[in-house]
Amino acid sequence: MRHGKTGRKLNRTASHRKAMFANMAASLIRHEQIVTTLPKAKELKPIIDKLVTLGKRGDLHARRQAVSQIGDKEAVSKLFDTLAERYKDRAGGYSRVLKAGFRHGDAAPVAVIELVDRDESAKGAEDRARHEAEVAEEGEVA
Repeated sequence: MRHGKTGRKLNRTASHRKAMFANMAASLIRHEQIVTTLPKAKELKPIIDKLVTLGKRGDLHARRQAVSQIGDKEAVSKLFDTLAERYKDRAGGYSRVLKAGFRHGDAAPVAVIELVDRDESAKGAEDRARHEAEVAEEGEVA
């Protein structure tokens, strides 16, 4: 019997699951909205909510716990500097999962997971900056 066993295995080993959720959490913090399958989004929601709570705590131990969980120092600094300030008055529920239909290739249910009160310009900001740098570099060469 599986009484008291929580969480989906998602057909992955424990280490693969841990790495996958670390990467997804870092991406969600960086872009503030990601598209994934519905079961992955539902599993990521409590992880990201706990990370935002760590960010709101703001002490050194909380920062080290966040780095050990997601491993991306840039994402952790955004979590502690930007997101913690944004959600300081909110008591919980920092993310939401929205169903987004089914994937074309395998008909898997797709969902959008996003941070509540997200910054609209954060999604794709790194890609825009990289593209503008490449265009400027091409302009200098020509």
